[in-house]
Amino acid sequence: MRIGIDIDNCISNFDDILLKEYLKHDKELRNAGIINENPEYLRKGMFDWTDEEENSFYSANVENFVKRLKPIEDSSYYIKKLKNDGHEIYIITGRDNGEYINPHELTKEWLNKYDIVYDKLIITNVYVKHAKTEVCLENNIDLMIEDSTRISLDLINNGIKVYTMNTRYNQKEQTLDRVSKWKEIYERISKLNKKEDNKKVNVILDTDIYNECDDQFAISYLLKSQDKFNIEAITVAPYHHDNNISIEEGIDKSYDEIIKICDWLNFNWTNKVFKGSTDYITNDYNEENDAVNKIIELANKNNKTYILAIGAITNVAIAIKQEPKIVDKIEVIWLGGNSFLNKNNKEFNFKQDIQAVRTVFESKVKLTIIPCKNVASNLRTSIYELEHFLKGKSELCDYLCQRFYNDGVHGIQERRVIWDISVIAYMINKQWFETEKISCPNINDNTSYELTENNYKITVVNYLNVDKIYKDLFEKLGKN
Repeated sequence: MRIGIDIDNCISNFDDILLKEYLKHDKELRNAGIINENPEYLRKGMFDWTDEEENSFYSANVENFVKRLKPIEDSSYYIKKLKNDGHEIYIITGRDNGEYINPHELTKEWLNKYDIVYDKLIITNVYVKHAKTEVCLENNIDLMIEDSTRISLDLINNGIKVYTMNTRYNQKEQTLDRVSKWKEIYERISKLNKKEDNKKVNVILDTDIYNECDDQFAISYLLKSQDKFNIEAITVAPYHHDNNISIEEGIDKSYDEIIKICDWLNFNWTNKVFKGSTDYITNDYNEENDAVNKIIELANKNNKTYILAIGAITNVAIAIKQEPKIVDKIEVIWLGGNSFLNKNNKEFNFKQDIQAVRTVFESKVKLTIIPCKNVASNLRTSIYELEHFLKGKSELCDYLCQRFYNDGVHGIQERRVIWDISVIAYMINKQWFETEKISCPNINDNTSYELTENNYKITVVNYLNVDKIYKDLFEKLGKN
């Protein structure tokens, strides 16, 4: 789980220090004392100070106050336990607001001083209402620990779970999910994590991995995202180039490639990797094979299984033909064909087995299509960008850079599209994509789509956020 944690009043005793210093300064002014025991915030009407007096005192002293903050009891201990349990810790604080000379260094030094462990430090502007929400969405934060009522509500309204740290100044809002001690936070997250484990989606990756280089990135991305996925199987899809390698040889090479990447990432592939079809339905192939059998078995076992298909969709189509009832228990996300802006679908995954595409389209299975040209084709990057983010991070990362530069099929290229990561990214965060529901089209013999009006609905991706996808990919692949 990715956990975001605010600092002031969540890790530090900011309000305690502030109140102590305000009481001191009040004696130096008029010594009127506290005139309002229950203000919205102590800076707003707790004392009889004018706005000018309050702003002047705060601005002149807040940085010194922050340097003297102490951690809340047990915060360092339990944050460390959360990290040791496998959670990612994101410190997200609103100190980039003009009140500090160098907020990043100030904050980093304080965190190091009190041994607060974290994976990433993000500093936003606390006075911009939506700033924390935006960074939480960008970084796929599952849970935020926050003290501000205003920010908590904005996070909740945008689908982010929040534990609001109880303070004297956030009592008016009764709907917040409150916490008071770090032991409580740890225990609740541990229980929540067990529940979340049960919410992981069951997935099968259907891949022609030795085809070029993008599948290697996709499977690595999937294996690095197991907080989201219960990876039930990786099935080998057929592919064929005019390079004297038969489909059977390609299947064997793909199988070995999957094992190699699984070993690099310490993924136990025993009874997880299965060889698939050695020809296409278009050529009247309809034979039983390990991949098809496993797809049917898992579909029948689970309430819901997502099939992430990033090659020719033959295995999925044959499984549906052999056991039509599985369409009610699976959802297919397929990278294939082109957008409706193109006149044909002479795209590799589509054209290899047009009849398999027809079979899937006509089955009425729940289906999402990510078109290649005009959509996934935007996922273009360069060897220079890859080497900047990945080279030297691990043996796998070095291999991915090498494979990108020369995939063994298309020759040396400095720039390519890593198409297949689109399907994994779609399952990780659908907010990075724009989609629409359409009536499922028919497929003409020339591979073009024939639009319909009253067919069952499928989902088509029209846009993907390249920057957010690559940011997540590089962060995950580059992390040991």
